[in-house]
Amino acid sequence: MAHHSRSDDPRMFSTSGGRAIGKQIEAIHDPAAIELNVKPILDIVEDIFHRATPAVPGLLQEAHMQMEAFDEKAAHPGLHELIQYLSFTLNRISCEIAYRLSMGEDAHTTTLAVAQIIKSYSWDAKVVLALAAFAMTYGEFLLVIQLHATNPLAKGVATLKQLPQVLSRTDLLKPKFDTLANLINSMLQVAKCIVEFKELPSRYISLDDPEMSSANSDIPSAVYWTIRSTVACASQILGLIGMGHEFISSTTDAWELSSLAHNMDSIHSDLMEKLKRCHRRIRERKDIEAFETLVRLFDAVHIDNMKILKALIYAKNDQLPLWDGTRKQRMSLDLLRRRNVLLLISDLEMPHDELYVLEQLYNESRVQPTRVESQYDIIWLPIIDRSTPFDETKRKQFESLQAMMPWYSVGHPTMIEPAVVRYIKEVWGFNKKPLLVALDPQGKVANPNAIHMMFIWGTMAYPFTKIREETLWKEETWRIELLADSIDPSIVNWLDEGKFICLYGGEDIEWIRRFTNTAKAVALASGIKLEMLYVGKSNPGEKVRRNITTIQQENLSHVLTDASLIWFFWARLESMWYSRVLQHGVTVENDRILQEIMTMLSFDGSDQGWAVICRGSDELARAKAEVMLKSLEQYKAWEALAAEKGFIPALSDYIGGLRTQHHCNRLILPGTAGTMGGIHERVVCVECGKPMEKFFLYRCCTD
Repeated sequence: MAHHSRSDDPRMFSTSGGRAIGKQIEAIHDPAAIELNVKPILDIVEDIFHRATPAVPGLLQEAHMQMEAFDEKAAHPGLHELIQYLSFTLNRISCEIAYRLSMGEDAHTTTLAVAQIIKSYSWDAKVVLALAAFAMTYGEFLLVIQLHATNPLAKGVATLKQLPQVLSRTDLLKPKFDTLANLINSMLQVAKCIVEFKELPSRYISLDDPEMSSANSDIPSAVYWTIRSTVACASQILGLIGMGHEFISSTTDAWELSSLAHNMDSIHSDLMEKLKRCHRRIRERKDIEAFETLVRLFDAVHIDNMKILKALIYAKNDQLPLWDGTRKQRMSLDLLRRRNVLLLISDLEMPHDELYVLEQLYNESRVQPTRVESQYDIIWLPIIDRSTPFDETKRKQFESLQAMMPWYSVGHPTMIEPAVVRYIKEVWGFNKKPLLVALDPQGKVANPNAIHMMFIWGTMAYPFTKIREETLWKEETWRIELLADSIDPSIVNWLDEGKFICLYGGEDIEWIRRFTNTAKAVALASGIKLEMLYVGKSNPGEKVRRNITTIQQENLSHVLTDASLIWFFWARLESMWYSRVLQHGVTVENDRILQEIMTMLSFDGSDQGWAVICRGSDELARAKAEVMLKSLEQYKAWEALAAEKGFIPALSDYIGGLRTQHHCNRLILPGTAGTMGGIHERVVCVECGKPMEKFFLYRCCTD
């Protein structure tokens, strides 16, 4: 048998040569091609290659038959009819290759002859049919090799094919089969890739899309080189029969197989890159469709909340999507059917102060399970950046936060689909700051962010609707309970006992010493019972912590020892501002409560200390550090007025008289207060590298 399967023109392996070849085989292709589902055939081909190849290295060893049942991929419906339909074509390809190779025809001409046989089939069918035809030849050959030592029938066939002589030189044969196996694997990967292109859903990607169009222009060349590689492989198998040591030791053929394998690997890499682009486009369109479906779903009316919850939390039928933070086990979404649900939305860097306060409020609602306020559940939805891998660091962050939560959370952050993340960001406005979205028992959004209601009124805000918020505000006045409720249980006792209460803050410890000692002296002189509580500064830092220690050591006043409670005092004021301004459109000009809220926030925004002194619910006097200290130091000047009008009214009048006609305030509000175009959403601290919070500064002058 003459052997001329090696490439006559090495340039045919180049990219430009490949495109030219693609044009040749495209000219043979029938545009009205037969469309078939050839995936089941490819599965069988892959199984044949998988079972045949491992036996090659031990050609002279006694083969151990793989007795397991054939992979029932072959049980595909209609497979028998499909093979019956294609059997003639498969045999014809196999015979055509054997005949042309035996006649000494070159590989290129043989490849085009095979292409002519399968011209009426689609591109994916062409490549699978060529591989299947070779798989029959390869499988029969390897079957004889595997069985010849133990099966008389196989031994007889091997003898007639002169295989014992060949098999005696496994030292030369093994490298050749290793190279052959590499090429077979490369062909298989290319074929699977082409079939995968065919299976892409036309609903989300069309032939006109650039990604698909680019791939389709390369597939004819890929089909050519796959057929060409099957011809080269078949040549190797046929060459072993009757060719002896001369053929076994040939290095030219090994070079050709290696070159073809390299070429096929390049084709596979290129197709895979294009396939990734197609999948990316499909995902984008699926996400858009899922987002639009979510929008419609939230606009619709439902009998319960199950459709909404299942759309938000990816839930397969065979898995439990929720993690119960109390029971420490997986749970079903059905537990939340027709319940009020609060969706706690945050990233993996949720502030621990916020989490601590929410946990305290949640636990309070569970103390009396019969109360109406306990008829809600919380689910944590962690939002992660899908553009970066969910690595070990993120896993630990997630599990650490999840372990701190007594409520429900998703089993894993990836259960929240990209379309849901987009909805949460675009519709509900999530941007790093945690949200608490309230859903009613039918899944309708009762409040896009109930965290402010929760901070202001706790579980009294149930069911967290706008109507409930309006009702609660109508019942409110500016009083000490609104300002400092839930901060310290002692406040309620002091009110019941008729004591005067002073809340004060700032970071200047010298002013704190002077102020507290002066206030105590004035209280003694005026005969009032005064209790003082230090509430520090928002985002309490090291200075505030040192002040707390000093105040305790010197017995200057009461303190909030837990920094989370100091944070909560100011967070409640920010929540009040948010609720009245952004939720209800109240303006400062005609609203006493908002005026006082902004005054308190401006106190915190200044570099000075401040103090609020009150008696009962509605008598309050407040001022910045020096004004309040000076007023108390000059108590003798308004002592008589205090005896006439009362301590708080007289103090307020005196403070008013000390203020200059024009005095400056600086108000700092959190980044959720509005939007600022052109400002970077994420800025990190140059000192510690942690993300910095965004705030808005309002200042009436630059003095």
